[in-house]
Amino acid sequence: MDLFDAAASGAERESPLAARMRPRTLDEYIGQDHIVGKGRLLRRAIAADRLSSVIFYGPPGTGKTTLARVIANHTKSNFVTLNAVLTGVQHIRDAIAHADEQRKLYDRRTILFVDEVHRWNKSQQDALLPWVENGTIILVGATTENPFFEVNKALVSRSRVFQLFPLTEEDLARAAQAALSDKERGYGKWKVEFEDGALEHLIGTANGDARSLLNALELAVETTPERWAPQENPCVPPEGSRIYISRETAEESIQKKVVLYDRDGDYHYDIISAFIKSLRGRDPDAAMYWMARMLAAGEDPHFIFRRMLISACEDTGLADPHALGIVESCAAAFDRIGLPEGRFMLTQAALYLATCPKSNSTLCFFDALKSVAEEDAEVPNHLKDASRDAEELGHGKGYLYPHAYKDHWTAQQYLPDNLSGRVFYNPSGQGYEKSIRDEVLGRRELQIAAMLENAEQTDEALFWQQRTESDKTNTLRSVRDLLTAKAGLSANSRSLVVGADDALLVWELNRKTPDGFTVGLCRSEQGMQVLSQYTATLEDMHRPAIVLMPSLMSKSESLSRALKQKVFEDTLFDRIFYRNPVASFADIEELKKELAVLRPLAAKGARILIAQKIPRAAQRLSSLLQNLYAHDKKNAALIASIEKTENEFYADRSNPLFSWDGQTIKQALENADTNGGSAGSMASGADFSLTLTVHDFCEKRKISPQEIARWFDEKNSAYGKFLAEKTESETVQAFRTLFEQTAERYTFDWYSSVAFFTLTC
Repeated sequence: MDLFDAAASGAERESPLAARMRPRTLDEYIGQDHIVGKGRLLRRAIAADRLSSVIFYGPPGTGKTTLARVIANHTKSNFVTLNAVLTGVQHIRDAIAHADEQRKLYDRRTILFVDEVHRWNKSQQDALLPWVENGTIILVGATTENPFFEVNKALVSRSRVFQLFPLTEEDLARAAQAALSDKERGYGKWKVEFEDGALEHLIGTANGDARSLLNALELAVETTPERWAPQENPCVPPEGSRIYISRETAEESIQKKVVLYDRDGDYHYDIISAFIKSLRGRDPDAAMYWMARMLAAGEDPHFIFRRMLISACEDTGLADPHALGIVESCAAAFDRIGLPEGRFMLTQAALYLATCPKSNSTLCFFDALKSVAEEDAEVPNHLKDASRDAEELGHGKGYLYPHAYKDHWTAQQYLPDNLSGRVFYNPSGQGYEKSIRDEVLGRRELQIAAMLENAEQTDEALFWQQRTESDKTNTLRSVRDLLTAKAGLSANSRSLVVGADDALLVWELNRKTPDGFTVGLCRSEQGMQVLSQYTATLEDMHRPAIVLMPSLMSKSESLSRALKQKVFEDTLFDRIFYRNPVASFADIEELKKELAVLRPLAAKGARILIAQKIPRAAQRLSSLLQNLYAHDKKNAALIASIEKTENEFYADRSNPLFSWDGQTIKQALENADTNGGSAGSMASGADFSLTLTVHDFCEKRKISPQEIARWFDEKNSAYGKFLAEKTESETVQAFRTLFEQTAERYTFDWYSSVAFFTLTC
């Protein structure tokens, strides 16, 4: 015997009795005569080495893993073992690659034994399926769960399922006698005798589980002598010694056998599973019990720490970001201290995990991973590396540097175009995540709003929207907050958002009215799609209803058609919201018609709230420079010249963008005939009051050269074209140059104006 054989032999002697006594051949295999008895199909297939894919199904201790080992000893095929608990898709791919190589080079089959096969997820099982189908791999699966429910149907259909039953008392008696008589692996060196009924008691309480019986037998035999050291030379107790097992000892062994389990068997994984589930379920008492079971059985503490580190991220996650650090610190301290005092570190880590808040939001990574497999998405141009090809290809163009904005954040698109609006991460309402939930959701909703706001705009309308607004993110947030404040919402308010495509109001209203009802009417399919994706991440009872308005007709007709859908049956709304329904003077008349259509849905005392940006009040470029160059006569004269032209431009009433303001809309609504008579019939014949307030917003804004070029474009910009027509080209060019030079050095105070209307029924 060489050094390695001696080491292997010593390791085998130190293994639990159940592991040492595993049958090596079919003749040694005990029980399950209905499938491996002489003449049975499975026995013949194993003996002839002609096995096809099989799944062994039965309770713990019935011989599933043992039968697989017997197959390994009989076959000439390449035999590979995996445990479903410890292996991922990459392990499977490695096994498949090895099997494919064996088949191509040596025409040799591969038998893959997968213990706990039901614990594999669908992607792991799917990875194996084609190789089972083409015969590269013969699957031998073992499971304690019904494979017809827990295993991929395609795998089950390509495998023979053999059910293993608990062993009979006769089978268990044979297993006990085999252990007592085997001189190499069992206790054949000693004269083990039992008091009447003692062995029968062990057999009877094993409940058909051979491993349980052998664990109890091991305890009974090895704890009876004063000292047990069979590895010594001579062995202790000496060979031929009498070991007498009383019934009392047998009963005590049954009580103590809970601490013994075979690390390769079901109990090992069942107990660690019970431990992790106790942590997940925040039961510190159960966690202590299962951890004590493992430590008493000699489990490696590093294995327990490894599973707790995983749990700290998978089950606790961002509900308590400190959990990972605490478990890691305990693990590091354990490495310095060791056993037995190291059990305090294990206990502290386990108790922390069992008592801290829980969130599994980190599983969102796997949703993202699935999208990676399904989508081959291009990096948006503004996110590409600007250090290479920036000038030729425009890489990085349009990127907004978050640190240049308030709170070091601004809304912009970070996902690829075809994934815009997709939601992977949803913060839970637990612990730390609860404190960041509203902020995370609010930023996401502002990003969606900023992204969708431009979706259906014409080029000219988009131009003036960009000119009217300052820092889009802060403007959107301020408009949203003012609207909801003016609405005077209660927890049970019923709210309708007309033109909800930008998502600015729907989510905020849904959060502020948890006992009410929120409906969003979308005018575009893109808005509907993005809102529906986000809505799907919410709980059923807390989802707003999202409805798509028909297209190819007037806005009022589209609204009337949409309101016939089932969601509006027998529903009255306490609050109705609009944002920017007017883009030109003609839209004011259409707004009056829409309000008439909505009248029957307004509850008594309802409020209709409208936020409308006013293009006529857009920021003048000349005013941005006036104070800076007030004492520079030459530049002041240049700025004054441009100011005069700008005022003419905004005063042009023939331009439908500038022929109206907040007062124009107010007068039109007050004079509206929405019910064949006076204006006072907005809601079921009741009078309504109308108030108008105008709010100005001032934000810090850094203006890019691209924006300046777009504004002064004589072909595509109405503003640039007007300047070119009304002002000498030298003057326009001089002002543009001055503006560009100033914009490089300054961040401007940029003003915008929004009119807020409140109609109270």
